[in-house]
Amino acid sequence: MSVLVETSVGDLVIDLYTEETPRTCMNFLKLCKIKYYNYTAFHRIERGFIAQASDPSGGGQSIYGVLGGEPYFPAEIRPKLKHKRGTVSMAVTGEGPGVSGSQFFITLSDDLDYLDGRYTVFGQVAEGLDVLEVINSALCDDKYRPLRDILIRHTIILDDPYPDPPGLEAPQSPLPSEERLAEIGMEAGTDLKQESESESARREREARAQALTLEMIGDLPFADVKPPENILFVCKLNPVTRDDDLETIFTRFGKILSCQVIRDSVSGDSLGYAFIEFDQKEACEEAYFKMDNVLIDDRRIHVDFSQSVSKLHGKWLQGRVQQGKVLKMKSRYRDEGASARDEKSFDMVFDTSQHSKHRRRDNRSDRRSQSPSHRRGTSKR
Repeated sequence: MSVLVETSVGDLVIDLYTEETPRTCMNFLKLCKIKYYNYTAFHRIERGFIAQASDPSGGGQSIYGVLGGEPYFPAEIRPKLKHKRGTVSMAVTGEGPGVSGSQFFITLSDDLDYLDGRYTVFGQVAEGLDVLEVINSALCDDKYRPLRDILIRHTIILDDPYPDPPGLEAPQSPLPSEERLAEIGMEAGTDLKQESESESARREREARAQALTLEMIGDLPFADVKPPENILFVCKLNPVTRDDDLETIFTRFGKILSCQVIRDSVSGDSLGYAFIEFDQKEACEEAYFKMDNVLIDDRRIHVDFSQSVSKLHGKWLQGRVQQGKVLKMKSRYRDEGASARDEKSFDMVFDTSQHSKHRRRDNRSDRRSQSPSHRRGTSKR
């Protein structure tokens, strides 16, 4: 018997102890069924201790109180059920000794045996321990209230063995009331999913800008270049493994265009990794799934898809050379009285004829700028 609790930082799957604590489990299941916890927050988070969920009514009443009966019921404390990391327990209200309502908490660490026998253990987090770690690391004020509210957005019952009590009506995920929205903090009022999407968009923009920079300096042929899908990267190789050895092993997946173990340019020793290019993308994918962690020459190799675009870059540069798009020598001709230009010069920044015009203009300006006294002194001599 399980419940999926969707929070603003991830999902939790809670398995319930329906045989040991039947009334508490029924109370929790029916509260989840009427969406009682929707848009409530974990109002108290003590790092390494507990994360306690709020109650929208403020009184912490049970499903029986919601339906018009007694607001609380006796706690079902079972000594055999212990508190450990991920344990879900019902809080005890101040309305009487040993009674429970709707407020519950989740333990965030082990070694909490001093809670045993004091609270009703009715479930255990089966999936989402990474989400618990996020909750545990939340920044809180001096009263343990998170600076950014962590909300229970939705609850989904995966298995309910109990019949509905009379008068129970299950709504279809109602929107939060204005009062609930007013209680939610400003940070929690923003859609965290949209925040994560905006964060992804920011990272995408940064990656795009970096790619454009690499394109400008010539490290990438173009910013939108993607690594080829038919090349495998193989690492953790034994230094004695040769190109032919790898090609013989991997050729059973399909035709191999090239297989190269990368070696030191000076000593020629293997650097422990290689690139294998297949003729077909499907053969590359099959080799990826079947050859990772395989033993070759007493070494467990690691296989992944290549992220290098150097091969594409080399082909792109070669294509530019063949198409005549690189700097090349240009024929020069005499024009407007300019002297013959060097046939081995390159046309890079400016035209030599224009440069000659500027030089002649500058020389005439220098002659006109000489002082009259200097000219007279020169004529007397």
